[in-house]
Amino acid sequence: MMPRAIKIVWMLLVVVPASWTQESTARTVHVFVALADNQHQGIVPVAAILGNGEDAPHNLYWGSAYGVKTFFGRSAEWAKINCSAKPKAEILERCVFKHRTTNVYLVADAYRGIEIKQAILDFLDAAAGDGAEMLALADTSGAIKLPIRGGANLVAYIGHDGLMDFQLPRFPSKKNGVHRDAVVLACASKQFFGAAVRASGAYPLVWTTGLMAPEAYTLKSALDGWIAGENGEQIRDRAAGAYDKYQKCGARAAHRLLVSGW
Repeated sequence: MMPRAIKIVWMLLVVVPASWTQESTARTVHVFVALADNQHQGIVPVAAILGNGEDAPHNLYWGSAYGVKTFFGRSAEWAKINCSAKPKAEILERCVFKHRTTNVYLVADAYRGIEIKQAILDFLDAAAGDGAEMLALADTSGAIKLPIRGGANLVAYIGHDGLMDFQLPRFPSKKNGVHRDAVVLACASKQFFGAAVRASGAYPLVWTTGLMAPEAYTLKSALDGWIAGENGEQIRDRAAGAYDKYQKCGARAAHRLLVSGW
């Protein structure tokens, strides 16, 4: 049974401009998930039910056992608050989770597989502090307004490394002096995302040097360290430990794959 302290009574779920006067004291993580798509992405094909980019509930990176929605939904440290369908045309589902012992929220968006370029652009714009919005909802203590997209404290991308397949029409540019952390769980993301992340001004908290499975246990373990206030290397150790646990690749290989910083 969910502890009383974090039971949420939903009254409102809207997006309003970031200029709303009352600011939230919560920290937010915004995760941009490009659903696996056998047809529209250059991935090694997976089972058809897992690789349908229009089917979020069964998708490898969303509704499967190690997908973001399912994995965080089953986590003892996170409570699923709400999931809503199609907040934007390119997003099939948005889920909001709250950390059970801290004032940290995670907002995750499941982008249609064919919209992978838009998912990457939105992630990079958010990393640069662009497109900030406030997600408004209410709990038993009153209204909560969560800063998302460019207003989030940490942004993450999960999915296929689309930059292996296409070039971006533009790089983001840093919009303000606010520090933002970024996590990029995609194959060889340090190589392919490096120039764009540097242009955004975000700090690459965890990214990769080679081929990998961008599943949610790596993100969850990295967030454990981030919430605890650990440094980049400590967070990298957590992420690598989780990757080795689930992939059985060996600790040294996991630490070569997952790195922090420049």
